[in-house]
Amino acid sequence: MIKHLGTSVRVTIVSIVLLGIVYPLAMTGIAQALFPRQANGSLVMVNGKVVGSAIIGQLWTKPQYFHGRPSAAGKGYDPTQTGGTNYGPTSKKLIASTKATIAQLEKENPDASGPPPMDLVTSSGSGIDPDISPEAAYWEAPRVAKWRGMPLATIVALVAQHIEGRTFGFLGEPRVNVLELNLALDGSK
Repeated sequence: MIKHLGTSVRVTIVSIVLLGIVYPLAMTGIAQALFPRQANGSLVMVNGKVVGSAIIGQLWTKPQYFHGRPSAAGKGYDPTQTGGTNYGPTSKKLIASTKATIAQLEKENPDASGPPPMDLVTSSGSGIDPDISPEAAYWEAPRVAKWRGMPLATIVALVAQHIEGRTFGFLGEPRVNVLELNLALDGSK
């Protein structure tokens, strides 16, 4: 029994050192060397100041900005409590919140044509999705143009410039990063 206990203690110590110290340090070093921007959180800087991350959504409420997807992360856009609502399609809470969100979007965007795109109505699985669909950005464009006193064509062209294609040409859907689009609107990027 003592022999087995000694062996298990040694294996545990070696495992802790290798998997708890050596491996994380090696992976961090490799990530910093090969992908420093991503390893440091894909931070977006303006005039030397961090204004957000390209991979974490933010709450945008002012009418002159594009708004992202609703968030179910913590109290909203909390990267420490990511997650979706976990409501099923027949959930009364989901149905009520969806109807309320649609009503709010239609009130805020009276010049938009058609119903709001679903990604503006429903939260993502993480609750901190930084992107919206091109359709959602185009849907919001009349409100942004009106509040900024800019021609709609200028806003539409800006949206078109910020559409990111599918990853590797076939993964995911085309998308627009809300932070980067709003910074472009401000002329900061």
